[in-house]
Amino acid sequence: MRVGLYARVSTLDKGQDVDLQLRDLREYAKARGWEVFRGYVDEGQSGAKDRRPALDELLTDARRRKIDVVAVWRLDRLGRSLKHLIGLLDELHALGVGFISLGESLDFTTPAGRLMFHLLGAFAQFERDIIRERVKAGMANAKAKGKPIGRRPKIALGDLRTAVDLRGRGESIRGIAGVLGVSKSAVHKALLSPAVRDAEKSLGIPSADPVLQGPV
Repeated sequence: MRVGLYARVSTLDKGQDVDLQLRDLREYAKARGWEVFRGYVDEGQSGAKDRRPALDELLTDARRRKIDVVAVWRLDRLGRSLKHLIGLLDELHALGVGFISLGESLDFTTPAGRLMFHLLGAFAQFERDIIRERVKAGMANAKAKGKPIGRRPKIALGDLRTAVDLRGRGESIRGIAGVLGVSKSAVHKALLSPAVRDAEKSLGIPSADPVLQGPV
C-alpha cells in the first residue's frame, strides 16, 4: 500500500509543527507496513481554503493512482468545512483511495471505517436539508407578511428624475435608496446610466459625475 501523508499548518496555528505531524504519520505507516509515497505539506495555508498547493498535488496523484491511501494527523488538517471535507472524502472514495485520520482514529480502509464514512455523508446531507428547509420557511414567512422575496428591485424609469433631483439637493445615496425602496448600488448605477442625462439637463445639472459627488 502506497500512502500519501498530508500535513498543514496555518499562520494562526500556534505551536503546531508539520514535522511533528509527518513523524507521527510515518510511524503509523511503518507500523502498518505501508510504503510512504511522499509527504504533502501546506504551510501558512488556512483550512478554510478549498484550494491549497500541496492538497491539489495530493489529489492529482490520487487521480493518477499513484497512492492507495491518504493519511492526515487530524481531520481539521485536511479541512475545516464539513461540506469541503465530505467532498474530498467522496472523491477519494470514488477513486478507491483509503483515508486515515490519526487524531480521530478514522480508518476508511476497514469495513467499520467505511460505515463511518457513510454516516458522515448522511450527517452532511441532513445539514444541507435543514438549511434548505430553513430557507423555504423564511421565504414563506416573508411572503405571508407581504415582504418582497429575492433581490431588491432596480430603479424604475419614472423614479430616475426623483433620484437625480434628490441628489442635486444634496441627499445621500443611502437616503435616496430609502426613499425609492431600492439598494444603494441600484441608485449608484442609475445615476451613471445614459437615461439620466435628459433628467439632468431638465434640472440644470451639468452631468452625472457631479451628481455622484456628495454623501454616500
